Amino acid sequence: MKLEKEFVVACPRSEVAARFEDDKTLEKLMPDTSIEHRTDGVRETRTPFSALGRSGELRFLFQNLPDGGLRFEKVCDGNVWRSLDGAIRLDEVDARMTRVRISLDGQTRAFVPELTIRVPMRQQIEQMALALRDELEQG
Repeated sequence: MKLEKEFVVACPRSEVAARFEDDKTLEKLMPDTSIEHRTDGVRETRTPFSALGRSGELRFLFQNLPDGGLRFEKVCDGNVWRSLDGAIRLDEVDARMTRVRISLDGQTRAFVPELTIRVPMRQQIEQMALALRDELEQG
């Protein structure tokens, strides 16, 4: 399953890239997220969740890319996802504007049909884009 969402912010590309260095920017991508570990340029986030009567936590690894974007991957527990990773890419529109593109690419476990997870994942990428846009525009 592949999903993508993009938006444009009135902020130079270099400024957006610098904001990705700040842990607070990553923590705003999903509600109640915190940075748990920072090692060798990789930040691990933890996000508690509750769904279908179960609670747990989502863990992601984020790595800053040399071009200013981010690469991320979910630490999969084997319940739903076989793999889930993505990127946040930055494209300069002009000296004052930056296009931010969030992409997700994942494979569910055999017993979890993609159709059942597509809507929640679409909502998740929408929420991430909205939170990131708000954070970048406040800067």
